[in-house]
Amino acid sequence: MGSGASREKQQVGPTGVKDVHLNHALTEKYMGLNQHGKVQAEYVWIDSDYWDGHSFDLCCKTLTLPDAPVSLDDIPIWTYSGDDAKDIVIVPRRTYRDPFRGGDNVLVLADTYEEPSGDEQDHGKATKFNARAACQAAMQQAEDIGEDPWFGFEQEYYLIDPKTKWPLGWPKGRYPDKDTAFYCSVGSTKVVAREIIEAHYRACLYAGVMIGGINSEVAPAQWEFQVGPASGTQGADDLWMARYILQRLCEEYKVGVTFDPKPVPKQAGIGCHTNYSNMATRSSPGGMEAIKKQCERLRQAHDKHISNYGIGNERRLTGKHDTAAMSDFSWGIGDRAASIRIGCKVAMRDCGYYEDRRPAANMDPYLVSQLLVETTLLRKESLN
Repeated sequence: MGSGASREKQQVGPTGVKDVHLNHALTEKYMGLNQHGKVQAEYVWIDSDYWDGHSFDLCCKTLTLPDAPVSLDDIPIWTYSGDDAKDIVIVPRRTYRDPFRGGDNVLVLADTYEEPSGDEQDHGKATKFNARAACQAAMQQAEDIGEDPWFGFEQEYYLIDPKTKWPLGWPKGRYPDKDTAFYCSVGSTKVVAREIIEAHYRACLYAGVMIGGINSEVAPAQWEFQVGPASGTQGADDLWMARYILQRLCEEYKVGVTFDPKPVPKQAGIGCHTNYSNMATRSSPGGMEAIKKQCERLRQAHDKHISNYGIGNERRLTGKHDTAAMSDFSWGIGDRAASIRIGCKVAMRDCGYYEDRRPAANMDPYLVSQLLVETTLLRKESLN
């Protein structure tokens, strides 16, 4: 009895849900059936504030459309049941091809609003966990003054063994060889689960996500993908969709994924470095001078940015492992230990982007994008 109970306990994941193995061949039998022109639209949204710092509370549900949508206008506003028996309105914002169902089926990135009241028609005000609305407002203000901010994101993450709750491929409670180089490595003794990463890369390309590349990181089972550069909210939209696709793939492979800033003690943390540029920084001559002035603005707003750059980030920004201390702000050319790193080629060309290395892996790209634009472009004080 005791050994049987022990085996049962080992099969139960951290959420209390038991691991279930299904016959995928049976699923394929039905996924090939004719949809007769109907289209499945999978709505994806951020349901609430980050709930544990390790993952994202992304939700999804599916609606049948009569035919393939041509634009967002063809995809209806929908609802789901929120707290206190109130409906939450989900408004389509961007569509992607569905890499899981294929065909004309789509993924629909949506944001969330309260129910309409009074003169409001489609929806009420944005929910407290809808950071996209404020981000879009900031991007519109930037556009109104003739600006065009671009963003690129470097998303780090770990693949996790759901049974051991330790990085995938690591002996439980033990660490890989400290003298082995794993960054951008090749070979079965160094690389863990490349097939998941390749599947994610191809699924993002198919979906239409602006994924820029992938690489293994400094520890086995630690990976990174890049999104962008993209203008306005598109980079943040695409990063959220890329995260959703990754979590769906890990669901299929029965592997965990974590975005916790410091998931493994004694190892370097993981971040989501954000590459940012605007018209002033991309102009030559004068781009470097604009970058320097914007860095000084970021210095003045450092505390505000840090408080919105991810839960648990204090465990990562320690001044070690190519990070600046959380309480300090610095910028430098080619300096990976600075808060803001300016590439050597950018300095040489006198124009380009700079890299905010402070955001944690679990940051909200809408918040980070909004703050960068507000601090560098929308403050009333002169940069001079």
